[in-house]
Amino acid sequence: MIRRFPYMTLAVVIATACAVQLASAQQPPPPAAKKNYTDADVHFMAGMIGHHAQAIQMAGWAPSHDANPSVRVLCERIVVAQNDEIVMAQRWLREHGEYVPPADPRGHIMQGMAEPMLMPGMLTPAQMAQLDSARGPVFDRLFLTYMIQHHQGAITMVHQLLAVPGAAQDGPIFRFASDVNVDQTTEINRMTLMLEDLKRSSQ
Repeated sequence: MIRRFPYMTLAVVIATACAVQLASAQQPPPPAAKKNYTDADVHFMAGMIGHHAQAIQMAGWAPSHDANPSVRVLCERIVVAQNDEIVMAQRWLREHGEYVPPADPRGHIMQGMAEPMLMPGMLTPAQMAQLDSARGPVFDRLFLTYMIQHHQGAITMVHQLLAVPGAAQDGPIFRFASDVNVDQTTEINRMTLMLEDLKRSSQ
């Protein structure tokens, strides 16, 4: 009996090890890390890159298109602010392993898509050509009219984002969306007053 005991012990150990391995094999794999953002968040951040790029191109025309001083100051502010926001949106997408579209003023270029897509409020090619052909007071009026349309589109994008359940829960996205909503609403009010002043001065 004493000589058989080690063999019995070894058999118990082997059986126990097999049972442990079998139990481990039957356990489901650990769940993948849950994303703290939604597809709507990605669409918003990516779409805002092309949206801002078009606003920057429009504002960048002010010096060469003989815009008046007040319009030029507004345009300088738009270029600086929206360049910074493009960099932020690109960084967020990159850090989350998402596709980073180019800053194309023609619109939002989705992964695998050949043609850009106009986001809400963005100018059509015909409207961009019309603005580019204008000079002086005509440019000022067209720029303000079209940039109001453009800003209203950005606010629409914010509202669309917030309407999606679970969206904008990531801190940077919520802050970005809030900033866009507040800043562009403020600029719409300012541009509306500027446009009214231009209309009165031309009468």
